[in-house]
Amino acid sequence: MPRRVPGITVEARRYLLVGVVALAVDVVLFNLLRFAGGEGPLAEYPLASKVLSSGGATVVAWFGNRHWTFHHRRRQAPTGELVLFCLVAGLSLTIAVGCLGISHYVLGLRSPLADNISANVVGLVLSTGFRFWAYRRFVFNRAEGAGDPVAVSAPG
Repeated sequence: MPRRVPGITVEARRYLLVGVVALAVDVVLFNLLRFAGGEGPLAEYPLASKVLSSGGATVVAWFGNRHWTFHHRRRQAPTGELVLFCLVAGLSLTIAVGCLGISHYVLGLRSPLADNISANVVGLVLSTGFRFWAYRRFVFNRAEGAGDPVAVSAPG
């Protein structure tokens, strides 16, 4: 018999799994743009590399969150939802880019390891909680009148 698990717990687990996939896309694209073949096509542009890699990861994350994490809360109009999703992702991107900018330009830490730690570890940790809260509150909230789900059945 399935046990009852609070909806936010199931959503948080799914959100984190989708986030791991999106993170992989982000890190791979970032490193290809910056360091592929020694010097990637955007080797001299770490912030532009991060913005582009985050854009690719955002598309992956929206699709996964819309169709799996928050499938029961999604809006009927995917275009408006995607716009809100991208706005939240853009706001959270400023956190990761800000961490990278401070590390790379202010602190002078310019190695591949330093760029990856500042953008893909520190920036990720700081922006993940913000995105989960904002996506749940503003994007996948079924604004047409449906409230938060109280519980979701989970195998157990």
